[in-house]
Amino acid sequence: MSGHLVTNDICAAYGSARVLSGVSIEAKEGAITCILGANGAGKTSLIRAILGLLPTSQGTVSLDGAPLDRLETHRRIERGIGCVPEGRKLFPKMTVEENLHAGAFLVKERALVAERLERVYATFPRLAERKQQFAGTMSGGEQAMVSIGRALMSDPKILLIDEPSLGLSPALVRDSFGIIGSVNKTGVSILLVEQNVRQTLAIADYGYVISQGTVVAQGAADQLMNDEKMKAAYFGRTR
Repeated sequence: MSGHLVTNDICAAYGSARVLSGVSIEAKEGAITCILGANGAGKTSLIRAILGLLPTSQGTVSLDGAPLDRLETHRRIERGIGCVPEGRKLFPKMTVEENLHAGAFLVKERALVAERLERVYATFPRLAERKQQFAGTMSGGEQAMVSIGRALMSDPKILLIDEPSLGLSPALVRDSFGIIGSVNKTGVSILLVEQNVRQTLAIADYGYVISQGTVVAQGAADQLMNDEKMKAAYFGRTR
């Protein structure tokens, strides 16, 4: 089952430095919704606020109409929010399978963990072949698979994916975005945070552009590509 995520007018700060100012977005059920913006625009701060890792001073976050604001991060994950963090954040000295098991740390039933593991291996056959390999010895593209697979082990309704193209070659970026599209087709909603405009809008249904912690443009993906406010937010960086 896919999830419907909404943030309404959320504000957040690191100390006295405000990083989000009245951000309202909607990631619809079954869709790929993207958050675009230059480095430092507030994209990762938004992800952290949704997960409860960055306290908000106002506004609300909800999943399928249920408020999440008072829940700790692990409770939000239990409700159906999964995350692929920026830089992938794998355990390099643990095997592929051990990393995947880490994504199901809240699940007590062994049979359920085994079922989800087989589902991940069916999605990523290469990981099944290399399940005993240390994650730190894998290529960037393979590590991206492990990171997404680990997030899928929590059986999320919506998957937050932060900068999946970071550190990957152009060919591996295409592969990574292909994987994201495949995961979405299984019924998981996607909230994709990226700087790579063209690759992101090619697979997204709807998008938001953030600049200095504020939404400055939004619209259907095919419309955003030529939006003047988006171009201004990137200062011409629309590769």
